[in-house]
Amino acid sequence: MFLTHAADVLGDTDDGLSGSNIAKAFTGYAFDLNVNIPHASYPFGANVPNKRTALLENLKRFEPKDQYRIIRELCEHPKLPQPVPGSVNNLKIQLIARYADQFGSVTSETLNVTLVEEAKHWLTDYPDSLNLYDSALTKFNNNVFERNLLDDLRLSLELLLKSIFKNTKSFENQIPQIGTFINSKGGSKEFSNMFRTLVEYYSKYQNSFVKHNDAVIEEEVEFIFEMTSSFMKHLVKMNIKS
Repeated sequence: MFLTHAADVLGDTDDGLSGSNIAKAFTGYAFDLNVNIPHASYPFGANVPNKRTALLENLKRFEPKDQYRIIRELCEHPKLPQPVPGSVNNLKIQLIARYADQFGSVTSETLNVTLVEEAKHWLTDYPDSLNLYDSALTKFNNNVFERNLLDDLRLSLELLLKSIFKNTKSFENQIPQIGTFINSKGGSKEFSNMFRTLVEYYSKYQNSFVKHNDAVIEEEVEFIFEMTSSFMKHLVKMNIKS
């Protein structure tokens, strides 16, 4: 079912790859992986109703781990319409969310691994928040620098604040309480003000992408990821402080 969906998206008339680009890409994969494919040249022939069918029938000849790689790389193909259509980005996100663990995700070489592992450790008792954090990490490790990743990080932090403060307030309405919380745990006034101000600017940054759905910048996502990790690590540590 997923292969059929991938073929429909990547072979879409308006938003997908052309027939010649599909044939060329699969010819390269067939050669590299020593696989015989039914449609190695374009036009595909009278018995093939459309390019989606050719793409699907070619794709089925590969092993699952290679199908994963092929779909992912086709989602990043330089001949796709620019900017890359949302349907293609959604396909890539779905692919990674469902199959990255099974077929091997790419490990980031840029994130502060120690900070990430510490954040995950402190989130152990907050499974809802941890699940969203892991989802964002999977997307980052697979180079999915989309608004969807930022949404996961924001909601992960929001759920953590709701758990710690024991309320159901929105993210923005939690910000004033952060300063009070830090003060109650013995934090300095300066640290409390700085922490609250950083979270406020963090919220404004997130909101700009939620409203405009812009493509995010990789370096900025890395910074936001590590900032979120640091926020959550310190909030949980302070929460267990008497």
